[in-house]
Amino acid sequence: MAISEKDLQNLKESLEKEAGELEARLKEEKVEPEFGDDVDGFDEETDEASEYSNKLGLQQNIKEELENIERALDKMDKGIYGKCESCGKEISLDVLKVDPESRLCRDCKLKK
Repeated sequence: MAISEKDLQNLKESLEKEAGELEARLKEEKVEPEFGDDVDGFDEETDEASEYSNKLGLQQNIKEELENIERALDKMDKGIYGKCESCGKEISLDVLKVDPESRLCRDCKLKK
């Protein structure tokens, strides 16, 4: 069963809203740490380096989520949204409502 235009529009709006929120979070996380020039504060510098590393990991996760959303929006524009990339079957609306950027149907997700 094909996705209705109304459901497709709702999914698109959801993806666009999520993309906006992720872009805002990414801007917030881009703050560079200020590594101190305190030569006797090795522990402080270690903490700052650890915090910076954590932020880099978070930034990467956000970028990956944005890429998935952009891929889903691109598929919508091309008219191929909702097709499983593994088996080619339609992804159920239930799956897309939970995970609108899903690239796999329920069966293929269970196989992984």
